[in-house]
Order: sequence, then structure tokens, then C-alpha cells
Amino acid sequence: MADIALERVTFAFGSSRAAQLPVLQDVSLQVERGEFVVLLGPSGCGKSTILNLMAGFETPQQGRILSQDRLVTGPSPSRGMVFQQPLLYPWLSVFDNVTFGPRMQGLPEADWRPRATELLQQMGLQRHHDANPWELSGGMKQRVALARAWIMRPEVLLMDEPFGALDAQTRSLMQELLLETWRRLRTTVVFVTHDVDEAILLGTRIVVMSARPGRIREQINVPVAAGPRDVEVLASDPVCRNIKAHALHLVREEARRHLAVQ
Repeated sequence: MADIALERVTFAFGSSRAAQLPVLQDVSLQVERGEFVVLLGPSGCGKSTILNLMAGFETPQQGRILSQDRLVTGPSPSRGMVFQQPLLYPWLSVFDNVTFGPRMQGLPEADWRPRATELLQQMGLQRHHDANPWELSGGMKQRVALARAWIMRPEVLLMDEPFGALDAQTRSLMQELLLETWRRLRTTVVFVTHDVDEAILLGTRIVVMSARPGRIREQINVPVAAGPRDVEVLASDPVCRNIKAHALHLVREEARRHLAVQ
């Protein structure tokens, strides 16, 4: 049983058929428990739309989305979402931002406070417990957003280019932190990126999307034999280099197709 699945999903923006903009066409994808699946492809191929459908923010015109064999009809705490921008509540402290979800659900404090304290420590935020969002760097804000998503113990974590706005060094540190946390918690992750290196570093499986309307062009397994996941491996491991060359070729082909139909 897949943690999250798309079955022959077609989606378009626009209310009338004549004005519709096709985004996805006949997309089927299964994500198994504990996988880290990365969606990779050119701009406009429907990567973020797939996340929105999985989250329950959008409904397909055709096909269906299942979460552990249950039809997805709307948002659920079982599917957490992390956006490119952290979207923190500026009037709340770091701690109150992290614990916003369980407090709004009326969960007992004894249930969520120890988890919040542990997550803040794991994210290196324990000294910023009472800080305001505007006092934090971009990387720190994204760590707060990650802790806020994980405190709900989601079955699936959906991540839409969460490190895209960060500088290179901060991005690398955030990637390492994400991998460490994923290895420990084994939450199922679906992650969107335009960056081939990031896809190989993070993913156990890379799903390459075609130009719009988005279809699955190819799926690439990133083998365990590739060794420890860090940037040095990407530069030196022959398996990773071959995966990178092939993925770059696919993405560039689809990017050219996308430009040709503009």
C-alpha cells in the first residue's frame, strides 16, 4: 500500500474548456512508505501542482489521489506541506510558530511540548525559542517551518523547493539537516526541485517530468551503493556522475520542448 498515489491524473487551470491551460496529463505515481521521491523537470511542467493535488489543495479533472488507499478530498494533518517561503506567523515566537498546529487542534500540551522541545534542539533553534521571525535568518526561518511540519507527525511531507531562496552554503547545510532528520524519522517525502544535484543528493528516486502538459518522462532510482549522501560524493562517485549526466540530458531536452511551444 502506497503512502500517497496519483492514479491517471489529468489537471488543467481554467473554468471553461476553451480557456483551460493543461498542466498534467494521465500521471500515475506511487510513493511507498519511507521513500524520498524528488520531482524534477522544467518550469511549468506541473511539479508544484502534483504537490498541491497530494496536499488536497486542488482536485483533478480526471483520475484520483489516494493516501494509504483513502481518497484525498481535501487537506489533512497527515500530509504536511513546506513551501519555498517559510510563511511564518510574524506575531508569534519561534516556539509558538512550531506548536501552532497541535495547539489549534486542541491537543494536550503534555503531548506536543516534549516533541517541540526535541525538534527545536534537533534544528539548532533551542536558543531562539522566544525569538520573533523577523529576527531570524532565511535558513533559520526554514528550520522553523520544517519543525512546524514535523511536529504534526505527518505520514507524508510535501516540500516545494524549500531551499530555493537560500544562499548556496545555507542551502547545503539545510539539505544535510533534512537528510539527517529524514533518516531518523523515515517520514515519506515528496520534494520538488529544479536542481539536478539536489535531486541526487536527497532522493531515493528521481521522477523526471516532461514539458507541459506534464507527464512522467522517466524514473531514476538512486542506489544505496552510491554511498553517504553529501556534496563530496556527488563530485567523486561514478554512479552519481552517471545519474547526473543522464538526468541533465532529460531535463535539458524537456526544457527545449517547453521553450519551443511558448
